[in-house]
Amino acid sequence: MAASKVLSGARVVLPTGVVENGRVIVEGGKIAGSAPDDAPRVDLSGHWVVPGFVDMHVHGGGGASFTNGTVEDVLKGVHTHRLHGTTTIVASTVTGEMDYLAQRAGLLSELVEQGDLAGIHFEGPFISPCRKGAHSEDLLRHPDPAEVRKLMDAARGTAKMFTLATELPGGLDSVRLLAEHGVVAAIGHTDATYEQTVEAIDAGATVATHLFNAMPALGHRAPGPIAALLEDERITVELINDGTHLHPAALELAFHHKGAGRAAFITDAMDAAGFGDGLYHLGPLEVEVKEGVARLVEGGSIAGSTLTLDRAFRRAVTIDGLSVEDTVRAISANPARLLGVYDKVGSLEPGKDADLVVLDAEFTVRGVMRRGEWIVEPGRA
Repeated sequence: MAASKVLSGARVVLPTGVVENGRVIVEGGKIAGSAPDDAPRVDLSGHWVVPGFVDMHVHGGGGASFTNGTVEDVLKGVHTHRLHGTTTIVASTVTGEMDYLAQRAGLLSELVEQGDLAGIHFEGPFISPCRKGAHSEDLLRHPDPAEVRKLMDAARGTAKMFTLATELPGGLDSVRLLAEHGVVAAIGHTDATYEQTVEAIDAGATVATHLFNAMPALGHRAPGPIAALLEDERITVELINDGTHLHPAALELAFHHKGAGRAAFITDAMDAAGFGDGLYHLGPLEVEVKEGVARLVEGGSIAGSTLTLDRAFRRAVTIDGLSVEDTVRAISANPARLLGVYDKVGSLEPGKDADLVVLDAEFTVRGVMRRGEWIVEPGRA
């Protein structure tokens, strides 16, 4: 039998609420329901224990790119985010040539198969040139279902999500194709009207890619995609809570309409996350990171973020006024459900992977455990 250990004394956030002076029992790589009397104990008094964070939209970190990097680069980026509490990671691509994206899908799928990644998210090339953000316009294309299928096949069953401008020719058929195969169709980098967005939701889209960003602003005569995405209970909205991508009032508006059950914090992080200011590349485009904000050198568009999910968590609780329980839902449980992995991660329940984060009273990471092993050991953070 695998050795047990008991994490005790902390405020433990469970799906049913916060347990004061709670305990989490770890046996091997799983959370257990009981432990032997002589099992070693780790005293976490004065801390919080929350589920490991789940990031379903992230392009890199630690100076390494999921889009351009080698296997070693990708693993370096994964490790950087793990140090900040993200124990489940979906690797996001950016717009590129179709053959290149298929090649990247093959490389990333191997890392999914060996358990380092939870899946692949294709952000581009099937997006609107009007709302391209940090994507190369020359490489954009309509969402042809045959090409969507090509990338799905290249990913060998590891594709978790595609971001599409669903108003473009082939958009609705691509949404239907993805829905039929259990892959998330996300509406983003879109110039759609309100009515076109409703059509896409009815066709099977279930996620809004970084809501408010790379889409028309909310209008009182032409409400655009934001109103449709906020009002429909079938949609979960991604939110980049870094203080740059969203005004606090926009975040509050999203939670007011969606509730904590239909919001998912993401980083949309690029290479500079956990690394520092300087010049980087996002796909073929050059990016300058200055004071933690990433912008294209040419044109100045925001180019992803340098966010890590521990910062998003801390900001949600200390600045945005969200409860710890609601923040945990948005940063762990909701993305895990969307990705189809809630049976393994996203909450602290017996039988699930022992993925957890220890936070101090100021919500700073003091410990990170993944599958029963400390990545950041409490007391050595």
